[in-house]
Amino acid sequence: MSPVAAAPLLGHRSPRAFLARYWQRRALLVRSAMPGFAGLFTREALAALAARDDVESRIVVRAGRRYELVHGPFRRADWKALPARNWTLLVQGVNLHSDAADALLRRFAFIPYARLDDLMVSYAAPGGGVGPHFDTYDVFLLQGFGRRRWRYGSQSDLALREGLPVKILRRFEPAHEAVLGAGDMLYLPPSLAHDGTALDACTTYSIGFRAASRTELAQAFLDFVRDRVDLPGRYADPGLRPTREPARIGAPMQRDATRQLAKLRWSAREAARFLGEFLSEPKPSVFFEAPDPAGSLREFAAAARNRGVRLDRRTIMLYDDAALYVNGEARPWPPGRRRALQGLADRRALSPAQAKGLGSGIIAALYDDYRHGYLHPG
Repeated sequence: MSPVAAAPLLGHRSPRAFLARYWQRRALLVRSAMPGFAGLFTREALAALAARDDVESRIVVRAGRRYELVHGPFRRADWKALPARNWTLLVQGVNLHSDAADALLRRFAFIPYARLDDLMVSYAAPGGGVGPHFDTYDVFLLQGFGRRRWRYGSQSDLALREGLPVKILRRFEPAHEAVLGAGDMLYLPPSLAHDGTALDACTTYSIGFRAASRTELAQAFLDFVRDRVDLPGRYADPGLRPTREPARIGAPMQRDATRQLAKLRWSAREAARFLGEFLSEPKPSVFFEAPDPAGSLREFAAAARNRGVRLDRRTIMLYDDAALYVNGEARPWPPGRRRALQGLADRRALSPAQAKGLGSGIIAALYDDYRHGYLHPG
């Protein structure tokens, strides 16, 4: 969806105006961000997702100042054991399992896909909530059916209570309060304290964004460069003398190790490639299903040119000036194919008319992705 089409989500502000004034700066409440929206899932549908082994889910039960956290998958007996009030089911990554949920997530494509994380859906019984907390990422909170009261505000004290299974602020001093009904939306920047409580049985759709911590990024980069390290030679000490302290690591060995490690270098191109692979890597729980039978290249080409192609909702396809990145793999731009593949990455689909203009080389590359389950005809 184009940025212009996304504007109603933002209270008739343009994406440019929203990003300049609110993004990572201040909260924004939008009434009727999606008029007529009452959610995509019933309680029963979310419970069915939460029963699956390949879906991340959890239930938070609140009793006064005490909280209980239980991780899924959940069975029928688990639902029967829940109280009538004060509990919340949270289902993560719903966009990976539903085309409608993925389409909702893509409504926010005025933010780069490299920042877009996932769609979490929560169902709360009356009084349900996860308690006052803060997130380290940006989030849009879109209300489905029912009502939820949000209290929120900026505060410098983000210390957490100890001894709880969930992260609850020790002190919570909200400056704002709003009751959200179906189709209303609240944007919250990182580290803004907030607490949502269900007034009725309700659902909330959380569109979350990601930003890796510097430490996480550095650790992943060290894994990336590990297989690219090439320091010739080996430690040698021809002038070694007898020692009376055989357990001591000698200063010459320490100095040599420091000198050799200081020789490690990487280029901007290598760092960019790492970032593309890192950002396009699906989560460990994501698996692709290959078509069975896959059919021949000729059959795929005919289907693509008649029906177009679309990326699988689990596929992450990004690009920069040097390469295309598909599910953690860097692919240098092939000659003459860049424009079409950029369009596929941006729009996540190619129409039949666009597919008919593809050369045999691109069709062959797309067929290989099709055989891995990364994309599908029409």
